Amino acid sequence: MNEETLKKIQSNPKYLELVHKKTSLGWTLAIVMLVIYYGYILVLAFDPALLGKPLYQGATMTVGIPVGVFIILSAFVLTGIYVRRANHEFDPLTQQIVEEAK
Repeated sequence: MNEETLKKIQSNPKYLELVHKKTSLGWTLAIVMLVIYYGYILVLAFDPALLGKPLYQGATMTVGIPVGVFIILSAFVLTGIYVRRANHEFDPLTQQIVEEAK
C-alpha cells in the first residue's frame, strides 16, 4: 500500500468511525469480562465458603459449579457479540472504506 492511499484511508470519516466503534466495543467487552472474572476471584479470596455451599438443602452440587459455568459461557457470549458486530457492522464499513480508497 502506498503512502497516498494510506493517508486517504486515515482521513476518511468512515475509517475514524470504524476505529472508534471497534475500540469502544473491545474495551467494553474486555471490562465486562474482567469484572466477571475478578469478581469471581474476589469471592474466592474473601468468602470461599460461599462457593462451597450446596445449591439447595441436600444437593451435592455447590454454588461454585454454576458460577464457573457462567464464567466460561460469558466468554463465549462476549466473543459472539464481538463476532456478530464485526460481521454485520465492521466488515461492511471496512469494505466501504476500501472501495472509497481505490
